Amino acid sequence: MNINNAITGVTAHPAQYVESSAAEPMIRPLFTQLMSIARRRKWVLLSIVAAALVIGVIVTLLMTPMYHAESTLEIQRENGGLVNVREDARSAAIDQEFYETQYGLLKAKSLAERVATNLRLQDDAAFFAAFGAGKDWFDNGRVQPGAPSRADRVRIAGQILLNRFTVDHERQSRLVKIGFTSPSAVLSKRVIDSWAASFIQMTLERRFGTTAYARQFLETRLNELRRRIDASERRLVGYAAREGIINLPSAPADATTGSIPERSLASDDLATLNQELARARADRIQAESRLGVAAGQTPEALQNSALGALRQQRADLAGNYAKMMAQFSPDYPPAKALQNQISQLDQAIRREEGRVGGSLREAYNASVEREKALTDRVGQMKSNVLDLRRRSIQYNIYQRDADTNRQLYDALLQRYKEIGIAGGVGTNNISVVDAPEVPGAPSSPKLFLNLLIALVAGLAIGAGAAWILEQIDQGIADPDEVPGELQLPLLGTIPKILSGDPLSLLEDRKSMISEAYVSIQTNLSFTTEHGLPKTLAITSSRPAEGKSTTAFALALSMARLSRRVLLIDGDMRSPSVHHLLDIQNREGLSNFLAGGGDWRSLVHETPFTDLSVMTSGPIPPSAPDLLTGRRLEELLGGLLDHYDNIVIDAPPVMGLADAPLIGTKVEGMIYVVESHSTQKGMVRVALSRLRATKTALVGVVLTKFDAKRAHYGYDYNYAYGYGYGDKAGESPK
Repeated sequence: MNINNAITGVTAHPAQYVESSAAEPMIRPLFTQLMSIARRRKWVLLSIVAAALVIGVIVTLLMTPMYHAESTLEIQRENGGLVNVREDARSAAIDQEFYETQYGLLKAKSLAERVATNLRLQDDAAFFAAFGAGKDWFDNGRVQPGAPSRADRVRIAGQILLNRFTVDHERQSRLVKIGFTSPSAVLSKRVIDSWAASFIQMTLERRFGTTAYARQFLETRLNELRRRIDASERRLVGYAAREGIINLPSAPADATTGSIPERSLASDDLATLNQELARARADRIQAESRLGVAAGQTPEALQNSALGALRQQRADLAGNYAKMMAQFSPDYPPAKALQNQISQLDQAIRREEGRVGGSLREAYNASVEREKALTDRVGQMKSNVLDLRRRSIQYNIYQRDADTNRQLYDALLQRYKEIGIAGGVGTNNISVVDAPEVPGAPSSPKLFLNLLIALVAGLAIGAGAAWILEQIDQGIADPDEVPGELQLPLLGTIPKILSGDPLSLLEDRKSMISEAYVSIQTNLSFTTEHGLPKTLAITSSRPAEGKSTTAFALALSMARLSRRVLLIDGDMRSPSVHHLLDIQNREGLSNFLAGGGDWRSLVHETPFTDLSVMTSGPIPPSAPDLLTGRRLEELLGGLLDHYDNIVIDAPPVMGLADAPLIGTKVEGMIYVVESHSTQKGMVRVALSRLRATKTALVGVVLTKFDAKRAHYGYDYNYAYGYGYGDKAGESPK
């Protein structure tokens, strides 16, 4: 491996840890991704925006100035229709339909052609030239023989006017703004003046035409209704005379219908008899109720003065008799005399009560007779009324027919008068609120608006170009992409340095690279329950991504924790650890896997305390055959009895079977990715191979990271140098 391409200097990007076997994606906010792309592709974006702004300025300068004139009209609701309806029945939907119709009439082709005719635009060579038409139609203001006919020129001029005519209206308002845009300020004003006047004139003409037709229609209908009224009234009178039906008006004429309610003499007699029968029945019921009461308790008896005097006299005698009985016996002569007087009074009271009862009986009999007589008369009168009603059925039919004809006649006559008045007055429901003025400045082009459009278009195109370039460049340029793209935690980022010896930087504990690998080692301590993985392999997608330097740096960082660490060069196809540490590679891992002797003879000591190295050994004919057996597993088991941690520099994954085989034998594996270079698709394929073998992937180390290329700016560089005064790309001082 070329050490100059190795990575040096690391900043701690603490990872959000997940279990190495977890497949749950770590999704970042879309806004963060877009801002990251914008930072990386800012020059592309700014260049396209600048070009769009320049084009916007050029287009604005090349555009012909246009002048816009406008006028405000008020359109009031019309009261149309042949039959008058209730004004309050109009709904918002009907009003909306009316105004939409007016907006359509304002943009009618016939109106545009009338304006063109009024302004004589069909013979105006300058008008057609201003809009790029009729170049060969005129010569010195005269129409050429081969030019279109006058009618065709009017039609073409009207279409030109329509294409540049606008109608703008506000909701819930009768105000309408009409406008016209042309290269001539005077022409724009003239067109709007003529347009408003022509619209008012066409509206009046249309209304007068409608009024004339309505009057003619109503005259025909009125003549027809007169004949129908005469015929229906003749039928009504003739039938009433034949059947002897005499009806009298019962109330004034109906104000709405004009008809006069009628009543018959038989109905009046029946109503009178019914009232008398009701009173007779009430008298009979009252007499019957009095008759049912005891003779002495009736109101007549209670109100009879003679009967009252007798009762009072008897009460006095009864009181005296009771006092006398308190002292004497009934045989006492005065007592007997009192008793005789009381008996005589009782007989007188009974005679008087009998007389009162007889008068009540006579009154009851009289009321019964009267009720019966009235009942018979009512029954006879009902028969007469029913017979009259049977004979009045046809009469009512004739009556309704005559009333209907009369109502229709009155309504149409009233409408005929209204139309006559409206047609004579000639009211106009359209008025000009604001007359047009000659525009003092062009309405277009607008530099600010064009620049704004150019800016938006430039941003859109630039964003699209940046996105396309981002899709073409599949390298990982942003550390924040790692969790989402690879579904693995980021253990740390290693920036690309321009100068300096990596080994000397790693030897200096205060250097960036040492601090960085300490940070990665700290992150590794959280990947297992017991801290740092006892057996750890380092691999990548392809060679020269910095995995060998990462393996050595992590081994050195662990050794500085007073842990016994063994670094094994597991890349038996292209070994590099012995070059990094300047150690001979005559014997090594391949010898032991091929059935060699004791592993102790294959271990080399290094200048670094507690760090030993086992080189790869001679390149074997088939490295996968050596890794397939149990020798590597036995080797690691024996080494763990003497070392705290074992770090293996594994071969790249793509195209080789070595790394997946080693991954099945270790407790954890770190995946090294070169930023801005290694394709995401290649990394995903390599990781899928490792996951297929159940390799315990603990995280990703992003190497050769260029903060300026990724547009992290000052803050990122500051994070690298904090505490030591050095920046990425510089040797520590």
